[in-house]
This record gives sequence, C-alpha cells and structure tokens, in this order.
Amino acid sequence: MNLFDLHGKVAIVTGGNGGIGLGIARGLAQAGACVAIAGRNEEKTTAALASLGGDHLGLRVDVTDPEQVQRMVADTVDKFGGLDIMVANAGTNIRKAPDSYTLAEWQQIVDTNLTSTFTCSQVAYPFMVKRGGGKILTIGSMTSLLGFDLGSIYAATKGGVMQLTRSLASAWAKDNIQVNCILPGWIDTDLTRRARHNLTGLSDKVIDRTPMKRWGNPEDLAGAAVFLCSSASDFVTGTALPVDGGFSSSLF
Repeated sequence: MNLFDLHGKVAIVTGGNGGIGLGIARGLAQAGACVAIAGRNEEKTTAALASLGGDHLGLRVDVTDPEQVQRMVADTVDKFGGLDIMVANAGTNIRKAPDSYTLAEWQQIVDTNLTSTFTCSQVAYPFMVKRGGGKILTIGSMTSLLGFDLGSIYAATKGGVMQLTRSLASAWAKDNIQVNCILPGWIDTDLTRRARHNLTGLSDKVIDRTPMKRWGNPEDLAGAAVFLCSSASDFVTGTALPVDGGFSSSLF
C-alpha cells in the first residue's frame, strides 16, 4: 500500500494557477489526484492546466463570492463524481504601514485570505461527509507566527487561518475530515518578487536568516501538501507545518 497515492481522489486548489498553489496542484496531480484549478485569471489557469497534463479541470472563480465558491465545488463534483481534498490557497496582500490602510483594503484582504478559507471549507464539508472523510489544507504564513510591519492585515488574516484550521479540525474529526495548515516561508513567486523589487535588501536578509540559505520554490510545498492530503496523515489534524527552510526555527 502506497500511503501517498492519490489515485481516485479529487482535489480543488484555489489560487492554483500560479505560485504556491500551482506547486501544490502539480504535486497532487503527480500523486494521482484529479485536480480542479480555481483562479480569477483564465489565461493563467489555462496555462497551469496544460502544465499538469492528464484529465484535470480549470475554473474561473472569485473566492470572495460565496455563490462562485458553491459553483466551483458543484462543477468539480459534476465532472469527477465527488470531492476529497480542498486546498484553500487563494490569497492577497497590500504592503503598507498600518496607519495608511483604508477599511476597504482591510476588508479586501480579510475577505480573500480568511473568509474565503472558511467558505471553501464549509462548502466542501457535506461532499466530504458523503465520501466518508476528506482532507482540508489551508495556507498560513510565517506571519501566522511573526509580526509583519508592512503587512499587518495580512498577518492578522494568516493568524486567523491557523486558528480556524485548528477549530475546524476539532469540529470535523468526528466526520473523518483532517484539517491542517502549511506555513510557507519566503517562497519565490510573483508576489514576493514584487516585494524584493520594492524592499531594498530583502532578498539578502531572507537568505541570511534562513538556515538553508536560499529562497523556497513553489515545488518545495508539494511534498508537504501530498503528505497532508493523503492517507499518510490520517492521524494528523489541527497542525500547522512550517515549510520555510528553517526560518522559524532560528533566531538569526
């Protein structure tokens, strides 16, 4: 028996058309899952889908709209016959000092990062119950643990995601649904490339602080995701797993 085999499993990855989400989607597909990639940018989703190969699904979805989330899950179930794995990855950030945010910006980040994680999990729940169990994987951040002066709202939402994960894990353990969270470190994506462009010296600071002395790649998340979405983790729930090259384990 291959504990990491996902053949016959159906997964949704929100924000799966780029960055960390695409790295996870590729990992799940390589492990045998049928994957639905959900994102707002249809062109990116089409390209991401082509990179997976096999019989997968691309969906145009704004996860801040509960009706679109409902349709995302329904379309996935219609195509593949059920739902076993929900990866609530979609997220956003606006970098600025706390005193300069507007309430509209607060709401945008909270809706995208935290509320959508709850909505995706809640909509997936009854379909997983029908399958006799499932896996929900949320995406936190180093800011789930550490402060972030130029991303205070982002940090608040990612702390919330980690606590939501623990609460859902406790509530749905009776249904054989495991809910876990990955805490990525500094990963080389389009979003972090913009941060490096705007914040002088960021790249060197990250490398200096990270014991493995490099930035992570989206593919570095795949192994942890496959573990937490497979039967290998059937007795693991409510955890928050750093995938950060040791960033959170070192003072310097």
